[in-house]
Amino acid sequence: MEQLRLLLAIGLSFLVLFVWSMFFVDRQPAIAPQEAVPTGKPIVEEQAAYSPEETTTTAIIPKDAEIIKGSSVVENPGREITVETPFYTVRLSAKGASFSSYVLKKYRESVDADSANKQLIPRSFNNGEILTSLSGKSLSGLDDAIFSVSQTEDSLLIGDSKQSLTFNWVADDGSGLTKIYTFDPNSYLIDLKVLLKNGSQRVMKDQLVLSVRKPIEENKGYGFVGPSALINDALVQIKSKKIKDKDEYTGKIKWISVEDRYFLSSIIPGSEINGSIKLAIVDNMVVNRLVNPMFEISPGTQKAFQFFVFMGPKSMDLLNNLGHDLGKALNFGFFNIIAKPCLWFMNKIHGVVPNYGIAIILLTMFTKVLLWPLGNKSYKSMSEMKKLQPLMTEIREKHKSDKQKMNQELMALYRTYKVNPMGGCLPMVLQIPVFFALYRMLYQAIELRHAPFFLWINDLSAPDRLFDVGFSIPFMEPPYGIPVLTIIMGATMLLQQKMSPPPGDPTQAKMMMLMPVVFTFIFINFSSGLVLYWLVNNVLSISQQYYVQKKTA
Repeated sequence: MEQLRLLLAIGLSFLVLFVWSMFFVDRQPAIAPQEAVPTGKPIVEEQAAYSPEETTTTAIIPKDAEIIKGSSVVENPGREITVETPFYTVRLSAKGASFSSYVLKKYRESVDADSANKQLIPRSFNNGEILTSLSGKSLSGLDDAIFSVSQTEDSLLIGDSKQSLTFNWVADDGSGLTKIYTFDPNSYLIDLKVLLKNGSQRVMKDQLVLSVRKPIEENKGYGFVGPSALINDALVQIKSKKIKDKDEYTGKIKWISVEDRYFLSSIIPGSEINGSIKLAIVDNMVVNRLVNPMFEISPGTQKAFQFFVFMGPKSMDLLNNLGHDLGKALNFGFFNIIAKPCLWFMNKIHGVVPNYGIAIILLTMFTKVLLWPLGNKSYKSMSEMKKLQPLMTEIREKHKSDKQKMNQELMALYRTYKVNPMGGCLPMVLQIPVFFALYRMLYQAIELRHAPFFLWINDLSAPDRLFDVGFSIPFMEPPYGIPVLTIIMGATMLLQQKMSPPPGDPTQAKMMMLMPVVFTFIFINFSSGLVLYWLVNNVLSISQQYYVQKKTA
């Protein structure tokens, strides 16, 4: 029994150490409202008669609009149009008709009150984001294209209704490409229509490619960072270091994305397509390309493709409301079945009590109530084992030179008093999946990003630090301060350990008493939300254990 308990404790410690060493660190509040969702439209193929006559475009393009031919406008390569909605501010560049900046209004870069709003497109993105190309290069010059813009002003405010912005480019042979972005004041989703016109005398045969990217970053936590896609209704997440082993995936694609701990940039076809994704590492950035099926466009005709663009928070409610199965991007792995209901319940609690720290406490109490019968069995078994400690010590002393005889006597003692030596361990083992599910949920939940609790804890997604001591501390990641909540949690673990029956072996007993110290050092860099959960769980466990021991005394 003692060896099993020791092995379980050591195993759990190493498991947490492994999680901590392989993944960790980072940090906003969830204020995303219910979104109005544009209805997904299938890819539309148009074979419209092409007129070589000069045409014009307006901000809102007619359904059957054609690419501008022979436009006299020479666009400034550095021109940018700023579009502002209630959710974000995006700058679109004439070069590539791409996003050069995308700032979320409801999220900040850091917890500081004067922090700038969250920027999803780093300055290192020289050519912008949401790039469009053709895999076969059938439109010469497209990669360096400077588009003309329908908007005469350099800013566009999206107020009560949807508005569109049209970018047009024409090649030397009269062929061209138009990108029409439609912005919705009630949604993060951006409607993107791509029109390809064949103005040449040959059949255009190629594949349309759209891409998203992000800088490569080390994954320090137990959440995924990198390129992903929903292929054949299954979530595919590829670690950056694995791209060199396999860089192409094919199947029925619903969306592609690049993601980090809290945010997602995604391109969504209007309807599921039979295509592929191609991954690459370019200039220390991971690039995820959506390669559409092969198309053919006859001379004098055009073809339209429908997409949606999403760049925003990985909020479970928001992603589910947007449709397109975007909710699957928020993935807790093996623990989805536990973690997602816990996240849903925590958000419901926050709807009543607007403090996520209190929501974590109430969620912990709720899970403790559900696991109360298991805890009772465990603590009852521990209490019975504690009563037998004097007899067990006597047997060990008597047969210390004969291990086989000692074990036989101990088993006989258990049978006599009807004590199950495994009774204190198995219920605890069954609770481990709940702990790791809550760990993953609390680590990845954007709701906790920059969410304050009380006093010095102003960010439940960051480690708790009281004061800034001004010097580095071993085992601690910056910022350096006093981890008050973590120290209190360690003290509760030590108290709980003292209440449990000690192993008969003095060496094992010392190792068991070291466990709270080890866990305290491990938790120093855990988010304060997770430490708060573990602390509250310890306090409730101590109360339950004390109650059971008094009852069975």
